Amino acid sequence: MTTNWQETLVEKQVTYALNLNGQIVLIENVPARVNEETGEQFFSPSTVERLQQTILDREEP
Repeated sequence: MTTNWQETLVEKQVTYALNLNGQIVLIENVPARVNEETGEQFFSPSTVERLQQTILDREEP
């Protein structure tokens, strides 16, 4: 049985949310590829690196 499944990803600016030690951290306007059907977000390695550094440094992006 063969299933022909095709994901459709679109480039969007999203809000990244993280629960860090009981504090909610929100970062707006983060570039991501978003699955139109499921809403799942995918971030490039460089975006993830920048998010991690921003959160660790607690700086304004």
